[in-house]
Amino acid sequence: MKNALAIATLATTSLFATVVMADNNTYNRVSLQAEASTQIPHDLMYVTLYTEDRNSDAASLAQDITRTLNQAISQSKSAPEVKLSMGNRNSSPVYDDKGKKIIAWRERAELRLESTNFAQLSTLTGTLLQNMNMGSMRFGIAESTRQQHEDQLLEQAIAAFNNRAQLATQSLGGKDYRLVNLNLGSQGGYQPPMYARAVMASSAPMAESAPMVEAGNSELKMIANGVIEIRK
Repeated sequence: MKNALAIATLATTSLFATVVMADNNTYNRVSLQAEASTQIPHDLMYVTLYTEDRNSDAASLAQDITRTLNQAISQSKSAPEVKLSMGNRNSSPVYDDKGKKIIAWRERAELRLESTNFAQLSTLTGTLLQNMNMGSMRFGIAESTRQQHEDQLLEQAIAAFNNRAQLATQSLGGKDYRLVNLNLGSQGGYQPPMYARAVMASSAPMAESAPMVEAGNSELKMIANGVIEIRK
């Protein structure tokens, strides 16, 4: 009798353990993705200018490049809403036809300009192009503008994800669902730069007056992807 009771107790314990293990397993998990997007007008303009020269005397060359940069920095004071920063600066030797003897030095230095005041930056660019060259020009979205729109898109993307989760739950005959994980990330808001050849045609007019600038738009997108567990 004791042996039978022990066997019955063992069987009950084993059955209970099996049920618990089954409850811990995960079923009906579905991966979903939803997104929200909007078109945002560019409100930030970037311009890269450069000066480049060649001289047999490296010291004289460096002085000439520095003089051009200092002049540009001084002229930039007339545009208080333009942020000015130094870009890349490098110097390299120029060899003779045999590639053995250094016959000169070539140096290049950049100035980077950015502003939300397109007219002021365009006018300053036209002035600086009298002594410098156009490297590139592009448009983007200011960080404060991006953050404002990302907050709105975040709510929309999560709402879209929830709608898809509910639709998936209903389609699979579930009662409700549990969120397992959710990842959120933004994309877009950037325009590739227009390089020297693309903007060279507008360089001459810039030197005379501020050109009409078409900044365009960028698409900003918020993506929500995650996993839900449907309960039946």
